[in-house]
Formats: sequence, C-alpha cells, structure tokens
Amino acid sequence: MGVRALRRSLVTLACAVCLALPAHAESIKVLVQSSPLAGFQFYAGRELWEEMKAGDALALVREPENRHDANAVRVEWRGRKLGYLPRAENRAVAAEMDRGGQVEARVARLARHRDPWRRILVEVFVVL
Repeated sequence: MGVRALRRSLVTLACAVCLALPAHAESIKVLVQSSPLAGFQFYAGRELWEEMKAGDALALVREPENRHDANAVRVEWRGRKLGYLPRAENRAVAAEMDRGGQVEARVARLARHRDPWRRILVEVFVVL
C-alpha cells in the first residue's frame, strides 16, 4: 500500500471511529505494521533479552542519513538499540514520521528461536 493510500485509509478510519466514540476520547491508535525485528543479532537484544517482555514500549527513531536505507527506522528499548524495522516494510512508517505524524511501537511477541528474525515481533501504531 502506498503512502497516500495509507493516509487516506487512516483518515477515513479515524473519521469513522471518531463518530462512533464518545467526545472525551483523547487519541486513537491504529495498528499499521506487525513485523519481525531486523538486525536483532547485531545489537543489544541478546544482552537485554531476559529483561524484555511482550507489551513493552519501543522507541522508533528515523535515520534518514542511514547509508544502507534512506527509510531506516531504528527500534530501541529503554534507550538501547535493538535493530530496525525491516527495509521491505518501513517506507510508510518512515514517511509518516517524516511528516511529523505520531507513531508508537511495542513488543508484540518474544520467542526463543535459532532464527533471529523470529525472536521479536514488533507492532507499530499511528496515533490519530
């Protein structure tokens, strides 16, 4: 889905949800991505593994000057780098962050697995 189509869908969804909710709702979070964490084996994930749990908040940090990927979005837990959103799936989130949109992320699932791509599942939300 392209960035414009994603924005249109989010605006339409937000309007529909806002009409259905009481006036006191402060914000709406829309799940826009669920993906594995890229690069887990190269950063602090292994040493932090025992401390992390499903549901923990993650920080997303844009790295537009990243020499490997102009759409790079770094994923951090408590200020420590865990890896990146996968390159094949980061374009819409990077565009939303670049335009000043509010995004949040959390650990959706942790699994002890030999394949580092299967150890952490990250969920990304756009806050409307």
